[in-house]
Formats: sequence, structure tokens, C-alpha cells
Amino acid sequence: MTRVLNSERRAPVSGDTRSAVVFLHGYGANGADLLGLADPLGEHLPDTLFVAPDAPEMVAGMPNGYQWFPIPWIDGSSEEESARGMMQAVSDLNAYLDALMVDEDLLPEQVVLMGFSQGTMMALHVAARREDAVAGVVAFSGRLLSPDTLKDEAVSRPPVLLVHGDQDDVVPPQSLPEAAEALQEAGWTDVYAHIMKGTGHGIAPDGLSVALAFMRDKLSL
Repeated sequence: MTRVLNSERRAPVSGDTRSAVVFLHGYGANGADLLGLADPLGEHLPDTLFVAPDAPEMVAGMPNGYQWFPIPWIDGSSEEESARGMMQAVSDLNAYLDALMVDEDLLPEQVVLMGFSQGTMMALHVAARREDAVAGVVAFSGRLLSPDTLKDEAVSRPPVLLVHGDQDDVVPPQSLPEAAEALQEAGWTDVYAHIMKGTGHGIAPDGLSVALAFMRDKLSL
């Protein structure tokens, strides 16, 4: 049984929805954490709806903090609990995306997934296993889960932009080339990468600019 994800939204500047960007937040944050990016992005993507769902599970001891799945080395959960939570979250997110496209009358190629940290892990995992490819995945400061099974499990290979700060002390910067290599080995031909110099676990202006150019290109705007 899927869980309905609470979601924040920012309407298109033009008032006309021709595409959508789905923000997927990191561990301990919430949808509102990334929705502020709609302000600098929206003026360049005027026909784009921005939505930002909260992950399905509350983080213990963190008011308004959510997780897509438990992280054993942070919360003491087991690997089994983490894997089970992730697969449930995958089902929840797929249901959310399906409903979004129906409600907004959008095709998969009109939708971009933009993740940060744990949200990036979800975006990369889900996008590869959806039957119809989304327009693209913008993957900030995360890593690719289950790289060993990706080639066998992937059913679509949307364009991917990997962005990471070279001073990230939460998710190692090496996660970027590791993800790029795994994607290419699994048959991806449209993989881009950008290193944010002097940036820790966050989104720097240069990274956001590269993400905007990628989204405009893949959404044909």
C-alpha cells in the first residue's frame, strides 16, 4: 500500500504548465527546503510547475524533518530496515509521479527529477526503473544506490546530470565519478558531470546554473 506524499508547489510564472520539476530533498529536511530554488529557476523556466514532496517518514527527534528511508549509520537501523524502507519509498514516489502527470496532463518527457543527497539516491534509482523515461535527472550531492544491479534492472535511461561539491564531508565527492562510471557501464549515453569547487554538502550558484542549462535543454525550452 502506497503512502500519499504531502507536497509543496510553486505555480509557473506564466500561469501555463508545460513542464514540471520535482524536487526531492535530503535526509532530515522537507519539501520546502528545496522549493525556494523555484524562485531563481522559475524566471528562466516560466512554463514550469515546481513541486516538492515531503519524504514519507518522519525522522525521530527532528521536527519537520523527513527521510526517504532509514540510514543505519545515522539512526542505528538495520540494513534490512533500510532496504525495506527504501523500496516502500520507491513505491510511494512512483505513485506520486504517476498522479502528478495525470493531474497536470504532463508526459514523462516534460518532467525533470532534481534530487539532493538522499533525494538524489531516490531520483537516480526511480528514474532508471520507470517504463517511460523522464526528461532528465539532476543529481546533487548524492550517490548511486545498487550500481551492481543497475544494468539488469534499468528499463529507461534518461539523461543524467551529476553535480557534487569537492569539499563535501557528508557524501564523498568520489561518489560522482563512481556513479558516472556505473551509469555508462549500464548503457547510459547521456551523462554529464559538474564539480562545484570549494563547495561542501550543498548547492552552489555555479551548480544551479549548470542544472538550469541542463533542464532548459532537456525540456526543449
